[in-house]
Amino acid sequence: MQDPTLEPTADPATDLREQVRQRYVEAAVAAGGCCAPGATSTSSALSGSPESSAEVLPPEERDRFGSALYGTDAAELPIGAVTASLGCGNPTAVAELHPGEVVLDLGSGAGIDVLLSARRVGPTGRAYGLDMTEEMLELARANASEAGADNVEFLHGEIEAVPLPDATVDVVLSNCVINLSTDKPAVFAELGRVVRSGGRLAISDVVADDALSPEQRAQRGSYVGCIAGALSFGEYRAALTEVGFVDVEVEATHEVAPGMHAAVVRGVRAG
Repeated sequence: MQDPTLEPTADPATDLREQVRQRYVEAAVAAGGCCAPGATSTSSALSGSPESSAEVLPPEERDRFGSALYGTDAAELPIGAVTASLGCGNPTAVAELHPGEVVLDLGSGAGIDVLLSARRVGPTGRAYGLDMTEEMLELARANASEAGADNVEFLHGEIEAVPLPDATVDVVLSNCVINLSTDKPAVFAELGRVVRSGGRLAISDVVADDALSPEQRAQRGSYVGCIAGALSFGEYRAALTEVGFVDVEVEATHEVAPGMHAAVVRGVRAG
């Protein structure tokens, strides 16, 4: 009989990552993507309907997460890009994108922020989306094709190891994804690596009051629900400063749980 002390043990980080991946697989299917049984086309544009995330979010979360936070910005995007949104804000609204810029969206899902960015940077710019979930990538590529966006590219990979060269991105976006990482130092290191000098961040994420311990954050919600893995305001500022960002701002927008807030995170890559 094998000594039980020699049996392999589960890696908690790997288990959490798989839970996150599964949640986004389910969201892609619920959004009517190509991987859903009996799925039809993603066509038909929305007009900023607050019910557009109804299939992937429970009713009690729809005023704090999802496509309702985009308002009319989501109008005329493919319904599959909007319905699958699980974010806690609208980072493109504060990114101040300009024609010709290169944008990277970490955890791009069905592509809502990539498609909005592609409009703003125009044909001389480019918008990359990075996601670890094949089902979401398949849905995102179908949405980009439907939207006629030819200045976008969706990449398969993890936000802890971005498959782009150093200093190639002008702006990094992300919407309620960094809190889900099980290796946040690696994510911040990648931000410092891929953003050019003078480039910037426009991130929406869940952030905890500085007074809350990790254990107290976990009492307020699950990891896959974007609560337990959230950094505090101070932790976020310190992590970005450490990898070379200046003028870092972390500004709360609305409460998602007691002492937990959706926030806009900005910063500029030092030269």
